[in-house]
Amino acid sequence: MPKLPVLSGSDVLKILRKMGFEKGRQKGSHVIMKKVLEDKTIGCVVPMHKEVARGTLHNILRQAQIEAEEFLENV
Repeated sequence: MPKLPVLSGSDVLKILRKMGFEKGRQKGSHVIMKKVLEDKTIGCVVPMHKEVARGTLHNILRQAQIEAEEFLENV
């Protein structure tokens, strides 16, 4: 698995929007992104921090069911 970059929360949101996710709602500094597929809805929580830690970004990608390589193609 390639090493994930350290990105801001807004950068992660931009990339997820590019990949078909939409902003569902926001509670405090956390934004819930959703992507509706034919048979299910995928959601993930993105913290709006200056820097999102690599481990946190890895968990966001796991929630969103996105491979790291696919994410890095859209950076």
